[in-house]
Amino acid sequence: MLLLLCHRQTGNYPFPGLKGEILRRPGHFASPICGIMYLEVSMATNPKVFSFIGVKPMSDLELVNLTEKGLPLATIDRLKKHGLTFTEISDVVISPRTLKHRKSRKETLSNTETERVVRVARIVELAEQVFGSRAKALLWLRSADDRLSNRTPMRLLVNEPGGRLVENMLWQIDEGVYS
Repeated sequence: MLLLLCHRQTGNYPFPGLKGEILRRPGHFASPICGIMYLEVSMATNPKVFSFIGVKPMSDLELVNLTEKGLPLATIDRLKKHGLTFTEISDVVISPRTLKHRKSRKETLSNTETERVVRVARIVELAEQVFGSRAKALLWLRSADDRLSNRTPMRLLVNEPGGRLVENMLWQIDEGVYS
């Protein structure tokens, strides 16, 4: 659940004519009277996220358990089918050499690699929701941005702070704050 505070303290409601009413948009709603907006979707039960990872966890806790155990290597092929390139996967999720060794030993992804897969899936799905199509989402994720020291948002997904930064940028774009 994502919480976003509105300008409640100043009394300046984003939509003065709707003071006290619930504002509904696909996937989330806001109540200007309480100054809080939140997303009503669990990451684990989001159908698009598990289409990326190939497993359908029934709760966020089950997703945590899957991450600790490691996802199967077939998850990498699913990422490719969803539009990620070999280079993006090797830069963000797992190096080609490590992937080759894991395949030869019939191992699963490590928990760190699994965490990266889940992060990439979550961010690509959110970008698709914000931009309206996977093609536009991937174009944005692959475009260098001077606000990111001329790096692409995709490159930042290698770690959790980078993923959170990209997620915040997407929420700001969705709310019209960031372009």
